[in-house]
Amino acid sequence: MKLWVAAALLAATPAFASDCILDNCADQRPAASSRASAPDDAGRFRPRGTAPSGDFDYYLLALSWSPSFCANGGAERSRRQCAPGANPGFVVHGLWQQYARGAAPPCDGGGLPSGVLAGLGDLYPDEGLARHEWRAHGACSGKSPSGYFADVRAARDAVTIPPELKDVRQSLTLAPLDVQRAFVAANPRLRPGMMAVTCPRGALAEVRICLSKDLRDFVACPEVVRRGCFSQSMVVPAGR
Repeated sequence: MKLWVAAALLAATPAFASDCILDNCADQRPAASSRASAPDDAGRFRPRGTAPSGDFDYYLLALSWSPSFCANGGAERSRRQCAPGANPGFVVHGLWQQYARGAAPPCDGGGLPSGVLAGLGDLYPDEGLARHEWRAHGACSGKSPSGYFADVRAARDAVTIPPELKDVRQSLTLAPLDVQRAFVAANPRLRPGMMAVTCPRGALAEVRICLSKDLRDFVACPEVVRRGCFSQSMVVPAGR
């Protein structure tokens, strides 16, 4: 996609007062209650006071560029992820429910069973992140913990990381469009209007890819695209 096409897509997308930084999205929909989660009549997990389970339009898979996270204070929060020599590259940040016009209402779920947590070491770079993602997103998915994280794994496995971004040993300077093109080339069914690159502070932070609720297809998500980074260049820090 040429830059002028991306600009046209931005211009054609309605502006909203809300905005997102990582998974903190301001949205006009009512916030969820902070009361504890409980299974509904079908045995699905849903915090009381939230929208009905499954009431969203598509999923957003957020893949975080770990070297940027570690370079901006992440090493103090996740020693395992940022340990010398770890160099994990892209890691799962989250799988989030989205409306066509914004994020799903905030979720405030309960704790994550230790038996489920024990099987997530290869999916999330840090146990604390896995717990947070269950409380903030998974508990409102309408699925059990094991079912939700099976979906996270399926979403991650559905996306091919471009070879040139798997093992970056020297810092690069790229345009966000270059990263987008690399993902499109590595994933034949993916199109530019189905993903976004974020680059706060001039460095690659995340690649966000939109997937159907059944995780079988990539889907168009103009609001996610609108919030992407369209700078001329950004730094892609190398792993440690």
